[in-house]
Parts: sequence; C-alpha cells; structure tokens
Amino acid sequence: MRTFLLVAVCLVASISQGQQKNIQPPQKWGALPSEPESATRAFPPQLRSELGKLRDAALADDYAYNQLEHLTDSIGPRPAGSPQADAAAHYVADELGKLGLEVRLEPVPVPKFLRGNDSAELVGYPGQVDGTKQKIYVTALFGNSPTPETGITADVVVVNNFDELKALTREQVAGKIVLYNEIYDHHKAISGQAGAAYGEAVVYRASGALAASQMGAVGTLVRSAGDGAYRLPHTGWSSDAPIPAGAVSAEDASLIARLAAQGKVRIHLTLTTHRGPDTTGYNVVADVKGSEHPEQVVIVSGHLDSWDLGTGAIDDGAGVVVAMETAELLHRLNLHPKRTLRVIAWMNEEMSASGRDAYVKYHSAEVANHVAAIESDLGAEHPLGFHAKISEAAQKQLTPVQTVLAWFGANLIQLVPTSPETDIETLADKGVPALGIWQNGLTYFTYHHTPADTLDKIVPQELRENAACMAVMGYALADMTEPLQK
Repeated sequence: MRTFLLVAVCLVASISQGQQKNIQPPQKWGALPSEPESATRAFPPQLRSELGKLRDAALADDYAYNQLEHLTDSIGPRPAGSPQADAAAHYVADELGKLGLEVRLEPVPVPKFLRGNDSAELVGYPGQVDGTKQKIYVTALFGNSPTPETGITADVVVVNNFDELKALTREQVAGKIVLYNEIYDHHKAISGQAGAAYGEAVVYRASGALAASQMGAVGTLVRSAGDGAYRLPHTGWSSDAPIPAGAVSAEDASLIARLAAQGKVRIHLTLTTHRGPDTTGYNVVADVKGSEHPEQVVIVSGHLDSWDLGTGAIDDGAGVVVAMETAELLHRLNLHPKRTLRVIAWMNEEMSASGRDAYVKYHSAEVANHVAAIESDLGAEHPLGFHAKISEAAQKQLTPVQTVLAWFGANLIQLVPTSPETDIETLADKGVPALGIWQNGLTYFTYHHTPADTLDKIVPQELRENAACMAVMGYALADMTEPLQK
C-alpha cells in the first residue's frame, strides 16, 4: 500500500511538472488604444475637467425643464406666424438676456397656416350595414388645396408606394382619392434608427399629393409618417399641390386598405384649411462672446415653432431649452469659451425652414467663420450621442468628448453624408461641421406632429441628459485649442 501511494505521488508530481513545462506564462493585455495626438493637443487637462463639471451640473439641473414647462403650458402651440410663436421668441430672448448674452431678434418671412374643418367618413365599403358610416381620423397637411366647405366624396385607390401608383393607368386614378399606405418601419426605429425610418415614410406625405394630382386624383390621404398608436393622425408639410391632402391615423389607413382589398371604398373628405398671407417671425440669436477668437462661432440650437395640434414639447421645445441651458450652465459655472458660443432658437423649421435661409443670408459674410453647428430636433429621449457631418479626422479629435459622455451612455458619433438636422443644413452644405443629438427615438414618432406632443411626454432625467450632451459638445467645440479638422 505504501509502495502504491509512493508511486502515485511520484506519478502525480511527474504529471504536474510536465504540465507546468507546457503551460505558457499568462499573456499581458495589450495597451489600450492611445488617444489620437490631435485630441491630446485640442483638449488640455483644464478643458477636460471643465467638461466633466458641465456634465455633472447638467445632470443635476432642471433649468431646461422649467423653461420647457413655460413654453408648452403657458404659451402653448407655436405655429409660425402665430401670436404664440411671437410670444415664445420674445420670452426666449428675455431669458437669454438675463444670462448676459448679446441677444438679437432677426426677422424671418413665414407663411401663416389656418386650420379649418378636418374630417373624413367612410360612406361606402364592403359589408356596410345599411344606414351606417364610419368616422376616419384625419388631419390636413400644410401645402394642400382645401376642399369645398361641403367636402368631396370619391372612391379610394390604395397604393403602398410610388411604384404601385405609377403602375396604374390614369383612368384608374382620375376622379379618385389616393391613399398611400406606406408603413413606418418600427423595427428600424427601435434599433436606434428612428430618423431613417421616418425619412423613408415621410416622402409620401411630402410629395404624394403632387404625384397623385398629375394622374388626375381629386385628393390624397397618406398613412401618418410615424408609429401607429392611439389612432392619432400626424400633420406636417406637403409640397404645394392643386388637390386636398391629409394624413390619416395608421389604424384607419389599415382599415381602408383591408376594405379596399375586398371591394369598392368610398370616402367623404373635408379639409378646409387656408394659407394666409406671409408675415414676419423671428430667429432668436444670442451670443456668449469668445474670449480669444470672438469672430469664430459655434452654434447650439433647436427650433422654436411647432405645429398647431400639440404644444411642441418634443418637437422641438426640448431642443430649444437644452440649447438655452448650455448658456445657463456657462453663466453659472463662470466658464468663458475661446470662441463665441451662439444660441439660436430657429423659427419656421416646420413650414419650409425659412429661418435657416434668413440666417445664412443675414450672416453671409461670417459663414466661413462658423466652426461648427449643433441642433437637437429628435425629442428628449435618452441620447446615444451624435450624428455628425464631419471628417474622420474631426471625429478622432472629439475622443475626449466621447469619454466624458460615456458616463451615461451618450458617447457614439456616427458619421453621416448629409446634414443631420434641417436648420443647420445650409451651413453644412457650405462646409460647416454639423452635428445633431442622436436620441434613441423609441417613442418620438408616436407623438410627433400630433395632439399628443405635450409636456407629459418628457422624462426629466432624459432631458437633463440631452442638456449635458449639448453643453459638453458645444463648450468643447468652442474652447478646443484647435478647431475641428475638415
């Protein structure tokens, strides 16, 4: 037994020694990727520390929410050309003036949209019970021609896309109402690509009426450009067309399509909207003057106008107030950027973006001195980071900003080929680096352009995160030792 145990012990020892000879020493982890030299030069330690302070202050502050509460609950809907839009412009200007900014109200030509009676009924359809009708939830689109006061009644032709419309003959379309049943891509939206999903759907709202009119249609309806929920029709801009154009709720678009697959569907449609004479609105432009390079400009912005159905909390009061909070934080923390940080509340993004055109015309001599422009116009849900029309070299420069924003998961920078937002598009086309806050957009297009765009859709902590994104990126761009590389 002792001999057996001795042999066993020796055997185990021998195996162990052999295994140890074959075991390789643990591999050391390679060094983390080094920060680009351009980022190290652009972000000295003091600036990095200040960015962290800005982030922390924004995440603990309710300035933006309090401003948004006033814009939505006290002023209300702010369609361009309305008394509410004018009141909002003056309010924002006054609030920024209290922070010591140099404030200007720059005039913008704006159209006036007057909504009348928006209504629709199914008056004939397969399986209809005698003496009954069905109400359809519809809203007029800006740019359409109104129906007579008594409305129009016509059969419906349902198409899913422009190719299906083109495949029809003029005789199949003439005298009818065309319904575009293009479905918003919900799966793309919940994957963080809500803007892309919207872009695919909104083209039918934008140009569907014009295309249908050219084939003799007497009216058009479009499935609302957004997630289907709560039977809410989404209004919006449509290219000028000689026929009435409206958006129906996703649920009603599905109903009409199902019935049309079984037989003839007939609708009575009334859209008595009117376009009043052009009037004057205002961009609010306010500067935190740069301490070293005041001629160089970094824009932080959102658009102040909204549609008339809701109170414009997510579209785009939220963008305006997080830009305002950037100035408030710099004031409170006594920070003085090297370049001028310019807060802009754009007017009339919704009905032709004349605010951006007026700005570029008014500031044409200094466009070349614009270092960057940021806009937030995708609500106030959790931010993932930024969509950016910038160079790869500029993206690498911003590595320290990503580090600061990684603390709450907002550190992505996705390069895009075109301007990420509407109001900074003209500047982007002229070569100005353009960034848009990239929110996750999980519910934005459920409420976008509907009566449900109200303050209760805002989650205060998520609004604070958006304010932190705007403040950190805005101040970083305004205080970097070197401007972004183009």
